[in-house]
Amino acid sequence: MAASIGNAIEWYDWTIYATFSIYFATQFFPSENEDLARINTFATFALAFFFRPLGGLLIGRLADVRGRRPAMILTIVLMAGGSLVLAVLPTYEQVGWAAPVLLLLARIAQGLSIGGEVSNASAYLGEIAPPDRRGRYSSFFYLSTGTAVLIASLLGFALARTLPEDALHAWGWRIPFVVGALLGLVGLWLRRALAETEAFERAGARARRLPHPLLTTLRSHPKAVGRLVGFTMLSTLCYYTFFSALGPFAVDSRGADDVDVFLALSVATALFVALQYPMGALADRVGRRPPLLAWSAATAVLIVPLSRLVGPDLWGLMTAFCVGLALYTAMTSIAPAVMSELFPTELRGLGIGAWYNLTVALFGGTAPLVISTLAALGWSTAFFFYVAAAAAVCFVVVLAMPETRGTELR
Repeated sequence: MAASIGNAIEWYDWTIYATFSIYFATQFFPSENEDLARINTFATFALAFFFRPLGGLLIGRLADVRGRRPAMILTIVLMAGGSLVLAVLPTYEQVGWAAPVLLLLARIAQGLSIGGEVSNASAYLGEIAPPDRRGRYSSFFYLSTGTAVLIASLLGFALARTLPEDALHAWGWRIPFVVGALLGLVGLWLRRALAETEAFERAGARARRLPHPLLTTLRSHPKAVGRLVGFTMLSTLCYYTFFSALGPFAVDSRGADDVDVFLALSVATALFVALQYPMGALADRVGRRPPLLAWSAATAVLIVPLSRLVGPDLWGLMTAFCVGLALYTAMTSIAPAVMSELFPTELRGLGIGAWYNLTVALFGGTAPLVISTLAALGWSTAFFFYVAAAAAVCFVVVLAMPETRGTELR
């Protein structure tokens, strides 16, 4: 619970940037051209993602040689600090180009943080779980992540309903970042007493003796790296399509009401959270491959038709978000288990941290920027064909994976 709640706070802080970007884009960039301000805001979002692999590499290595606990404390300090900076950041009108520079620096700190968080929380949950219940334990990662996104979405819905639009653009968007900074203190308190895993205690000395750990992941575990990249590509596209990119796209390009978007996302996210544990338990029964194959195949077939439902109709929005996120739970419920089973303990933090986050940076971090740019050019549907192609690649990768249900971690 300590690992999962801390993870929820991390993901709340990370998510609210995209969730509230439609309100603060013109606060940190010149407001004369709203489309350009929005694209610059998403470019900052994307650029921060390229610090995730560095965070995964450095903090993942710290976790492998010094322990999961100090690494997980460091990540929450960086994330909450970034949210505090965003909460008090002066606008472009007040300080000129210093505003976007400071915005970028805060997001870099959060990028480093989330890069280390995913690998270490995943490794921690995988290492404390009994082999035959690793899917159930893993489900708590995205159960907490989904809860964090739900809180962010509900907060957006509440603010959109209660504050005038000019107040939201002027100062209301700062409220979620203040909340995020305060929640960081809660996460720090929860993680201060985390016990180390037995797997780390046995493997820490081996990890410290490895001279070139990143090169070792490629030289000794190339198939593991390829599999991680293959299914993470689709996973991160699904995550940032539904939780970050689709909301602003629906409002800006398809004429949806922002209140309806927040409501549809909130309902779908509640469903996403509710399905995590049952799907994790299912994977402990039937294995990892069947749910992953079903998810990738269904996404390849349905993502384009679902995109056509995104528009001013609330029920169309609800259907698109609910179906997409319900399918996605087949992956998210067991993601920590699948990733933990790829690498030995002495390389687990770094192996997941570096390669997972590099893939997320390339595909997930650019998703809001790509969909926003394509929409401005009038080619918005092309983005969803891009996701469908990634789903087809993922299906082939999973088809070639061995089944790892019930195996002991190396």
